Amino acid sequence: MAFDIPSFHRQAVETPSHERVDDMRSLLVDTLEDAGEYPEIDDLGNVVVSRGDTDGTHILLNTHIDTVPPHLPYERRTDPPGLDETVDGTGGDGDGDIVCGRGACDAKGPLAALLDAFLTVSPDDGRVTLAISTDEETTQTGGAHLADTIDADGYIVGEPTGLDVCTAARGQFEGTVTIHGESAHAADPGSGHNAIRAAAPVLQAMESYDDKKGPGEHETLGYPILTPSMVEGGEATNQVPAECTITFDRRSVPPETSKSFCADLQAHLEQWLPESMGLTVALIRPDTPFPEAFATDTDAELVRTLQEASGGGVRQFGAATEASYFASNGPTVVFGPGDLSDEMGAVAHSKREYVRLSEVRTAARAVRETVERLV
Repeated sequence: MAFDIPSFHRQAVETPSHERVDDMRSLLVDTLEDAGEYPEIDDLGNVVVSRGDTDGTHILLNTHIDTVPPHLPYERRTDPPGLDETVDGTGGDGDGDIVCGRGACDAKGPLAALLDAFLTVSPDDGRVTLAISTDEETTQTGGAHLADTIDADGYIVGEPTGLDVCTAARGQFEGTVTIHGESAHAADPGSGHNAIRAAAPVLQAMESYDDKKGPGEHETLGYPILTPSMVEGGEATNQVPAECTITFDRRSVPPETSKSFCADLQAHLEQWLPESMGLTVALIRPDTPFPEAFATDTDAELVRTLQEASGGGVRQFGAATEASYFASNGPTVVFGPGDLSDEMGAVAHSKREYVRLSEVRTAARAVRETVERLV
């Protein structure tokens, strides 16, 4: 049975995968088996299947089947939803080019394109692998596992890029700055050390970190971003707080890594505290992977070939992805149909998520032509 992009894409969008991916994974496996392929499910639940010979160039195609909540029903219409519209299943079921619903562009549109390319390519001198992860929107253990267990000569990661070839992305990790003081009665504040009061100079020091200690401006990604996002402290209204925690979001650029950042930030912030107080900087979820910043050479053959096939531009990607895990192994690009946002506002992860089927078809053709030229 020939693979049909609109039909598979509809089934994928209609299949909720914001809480569990079992049904969506079954749809993918069944589709591959119906096409005569023999997919495997690895120890972390990723779906992996290859075509071609083990000798020669190896290209890996990756995207994910999980989505963010809430699930949004399938709609097909001629125009994108407006800024104040919510996709609720009543917007139409015709033959328009616009498909709406959760995952339409992130990332079931890219999935449909990569799946079509995989099933229609005929490697002459090499191999193509389709490796689909299941937890990109949460812990990203699946993508990290794929990068650790599958070696390839080039990686195409499906995400909504508007058919541009994205060769770089900032890293993303989260952490906490915990200030340690000493509690006391609020009637006698001088007998303690107020951790919340100390948060003010620490927040100022966080603002100055990148000017004084950060990695500087990257030629493609620009400057890193450090954003304090939450402040918590205190246990009672009549008590000097002994502890205050500042939660932060870090968008890194090379060569900074999540491991090096915490020690560097702590050394910088400690200079702003009185000797009677201390602080610690730690990652949230230290036992799960974080997407590090990456940058692929724009002159790499994979980049040039895919850009020529797609007709899109070459730029950075605006969000962190699992591409970072593959980038240390070989040339890696992010590519696919749809957009993170349009001229009206957010698209991916939003209540008006959509993709153009014509872009899905173009992405499939571009990936197929690229793989055929490389393998």
